[in-house]
Amino acid sequence: MIKIAGTTLDVYPLCLGGNVFGWSADESKSHAVLDAFSSLGGNFIDTADVYSEWAEGNIGGESETIIGNWMKSRGNRHQFVIATKVSQLSTRPGLRPENIIAACNDSLRRLQTDHIDLYYSHHDDKEVPIAETLGAYQTLISEGKISYIGASKYSGVRLQEALDIAERENLPKYICLQDQYNLVERNIFESEQEPVLKANAISAIPFFGLARGFLTGKYRPGIKVDSIRATAVANYQNEKGYAIVDALTRISQAHNSSISAVALAWIRANKQVSTPIASARTVEQLHEIMPIVALTSNEVAALSAL
Repeated sequence: MIKIAGTTLDVYPLCLGGNVFGWSADESKSHAVLDAFSSLGGNFIDTADVYSEWAEGNIGGESETIIGNWMKSRGNRHQFVIATKVSQLSTRPGLRPENIIAACNDSLRRLQTDHIDLYYSHHDDKEVPIAETLGAYQTLISEGKISYIGASKYSGVRLQEALDIAERENLPKYICLQDQYNLVERNIFESEQEPVLKANAISAIPFFGLARGFLTGKYRPGIKVDSIRATAVANYQNEKGYAIVDALTRISQAHNSSISAVALAWIRANKQVSTPIASARTVEQLHEIMPIVALTSNEVAALSAL
């Protein structure tokens, strides 16, 4: 287990993404993945109120509902660190205080719990003063409904502004940043966000750690992949992307592990990362992302150089 910087939260070094629950994984398959995650020592789950509103026939909240039903049926809420988010659901948009309060209560009901361990601002709502947003979180913390807050998809400049306002006005501080970071998407995080995290001693909990599945190794030259995410990885299917996959393959063989596990290990090698997020729609996929691989400095450097 590791401790998320600035918190008392002890978590497995992989956060299970809940974005597939209620989308590409129905409730039965989702529960099977969650059972396997728990049996392998996992205890950190990430979801959002908007998951998975985009799927036909959905209204949002499906992922939270599936996770809540699972925890209720297993009686294991106390064993898990649950993160969810507010602001992207079409019926609960933005970061105005009244919306945050209402959305939090909705999430608590769907999750069938009395508290959320980590509550994210799912995007930077520039129409709402930061102090008002943080004030709403202060209310929820005082009521015991949330423990910590995080920022998702904030620029480095705006994250620093939020941290400065929290310090100046004695309001809750974001304890982490969630944004995209992986071997093929590095620039914004490393150039703009990472310096802010380091300066403020807070960490990243990145999503898309496997680049929407590209870094699992299933995408190869000339191979057609049947996946709902296949079109999303088109920009990675080039000489550079395939060179990275080839290197991951060689290193995974040396560690007798999966390509996915090595891709996630590269993210963990960054000292500003607490733990990456990765999702699995099947138990087989889960087994590929769960191993914790310790890369050598030479292996990290070789991958970074690509």
